[in-house]
Amino acid sequence: MRPEPAPAQPAKLLVPMYVHPAVDPGAWWTLVESAPLLYGVVLNIADGPGHAPEPSFAAAARALRAAGVPLLGYADTDYGRRPLRAVAADFDRYRDWYATDGFFLDQAACAPGAVRHYRRLARAARSRGGRTVVLNPGVHPAPGYAAVADLLVTFEGDWAAYSAAPAAPAWTAAHPPERFCHLVHGVPAGLCALAARTAALRRAAVHCAVPGHGPNPWSLLPPVLHRKAS
Repeated sequence: MRPEPAPAQPAKLLVPMYVHPAVDPGAWWTLVESAPLLYGVVLNIADGPGHAPEPSFAAAARALRAAGVPLLGYADTDYGRRPLRAVAADFDRYRDWYATDGFFLDQAACAPGAVRHYRRLARAARSRGGRTVVLNPGVHPAPGYAAVADLLVTFEGDWAAYSAAPAAPAWTAAHPPERFCHLVHGVPAGLCALAARTAALRRAAVHCAVPGHGPNPWSLLPPVLHRKAS
């Protein structure tokens, strides 16, 4: 008799929490209560770690760590133009001030010519205790990036663009869905669950779907977390 396939693992949420804990403490507490659902939380103080430790963020980081939530320090790579030394300095600050578990490298390049630069960034991140390195080109990059990061964000954008997004390129089939993430904002009310199912169908086992709009859509939590915490 052929053995039954193992059940699919539930999708995990990678939450970019880009709101100050003093402004919305309830959102941060909801993250603590939702720990089992989370792949991780992206910690972004000021488009990076800022210039000095921020007590409110440090307290939120401690609470999330105590709940077992991986913390990823946000670092802008400016599509490969930001020097290694500057990005590594962000890694150091996150590690020293917030004891992050890994790093979220935003505005990542996607062309094959930048793979070597990102390989160096990933090595710098891991040498500073980064157990998880996330690259966010926001699109499917050249295949070589899959060997650089633990997780690739292969879509970031609004719901309209996500609904019309093309199928994943063939090279992604060589990697498990757990290596890919989709970040979708501007999702209409009631459709965040559909966005999650769409991510799974597109072989992205990590995702985040929020209703937020405007310059900072990531100031809102995925609605599913509010339901789980209530």
